Amino acid sequence: MRILVLGGTAFLSAEIARQALEAGHDVTCLARGTAGAPPAGTRWLQVDRSLGKAAYAEAVDSAGWDAVVEVSRDPGQAREALEALAGSARHWTFISSCSVYADHSVPGAAEDAEVLPPLAAGAGLTMDNYGEAKSAIEHVTRELAGHKAHICRAGLIGGPGDSSDRYGYWPARFARNQEPVLVPDIPSDPTQVIDVRDLAAWVLAAAGLGVTGALNAVGEIVPFAAYLEEARELTDGEAEVVAVPGEWLAEHGANCWAGPDSLPLWLPPGQDGFMARSNEAARAAGLQLRPWMDTVRDTLADERGRGLGRERKAGLSPETERRLLREYRAEPG
Repeated sequence: MRILVLGGTAFLSAEIARQALEAGHDVTCLARGTAGAPPAGTRWLQVDRSLGKAAYAEAVDSAGWDAVVEVSRDPGQAREALEALAGSARHWTFISSCSVYADHSVPGAAEDAEVLPPLAAGAGLTMDNYGEAKSAIEHVTRELAGHKAHICRAGLIGGPGDSSDRYGYWPARFARNQEPVLVPDIPSDPTQVIDVRDLAAWVLAAAGLGVTGALNAVGEIVPFAAYLEEARELTDGEAEVVAVPGEWLAEHGANCWAGPDSLPLWLPPGQDGFMARSNEAARAAGLQLRPWMDTVRDTLADERGRGLGRERKAGLSPETERRLLREYRAEPG
């Protein structure tokens, strides 16, 4: 296939480009390159998409692309790309997100669940309206790509190269040292992560098969305690694990999910379905998932390679973890 990746320089889009090259496809990446260069062997159209429709001039091809992959979260840029390229493309994939869903409280919800209203045109992009922005791009993708569009609603993406630092925090923490490890007391809560390599393979396979429609590209559901124990065993760790109630953690400055001083994969109240969505439709359409234990193992190897003591975007700093443990143990009872 002749594939155009609108991106190709970071995490998922780079993995899609790499796998496409390995499979023998002709791959072009359109990106600024601020996150780095696309994989060697691709054709690189180094363009800033903020230039508007002119950004796609070199990508317009009379022969048409067999597949276009869009990863943007900017509705304006997504519309401009669709207006320039969708007419001659044979298949269009938009990497959306399960954040488009309006309700995250129901485990097992499928693609027919209600989605958020599209972000209003001209509204600024923030992390608080990420779901609405992705919803807006879904809407315009259906409008302009129609029956050719695969709306790939990805869940939390993990695996080697993850720059969010979420999934890798726990195996890296057990590997870092033998000091006590503070964890949220949520043993039965679900975790659901899709390996970036499986997601990239699915995007390419779906394009080749002509898969269309909205599908949840999410991993298997794994209890937090099972994930944590696998991460611990991989490091041959003997560190004490201190499980602390979520209410206490929230009161003492620990954050949920992501960001500084957070406990990754710990969700706020009312989010029971956020990492427990159905992947049955995507599995039936060809999505294949490796064993989740392999993702933990390879993530740990990647964390070791990048440095266990590096500054992270998600997780507790060593100082914060020690402080919280001191305060928790100092309380009576």
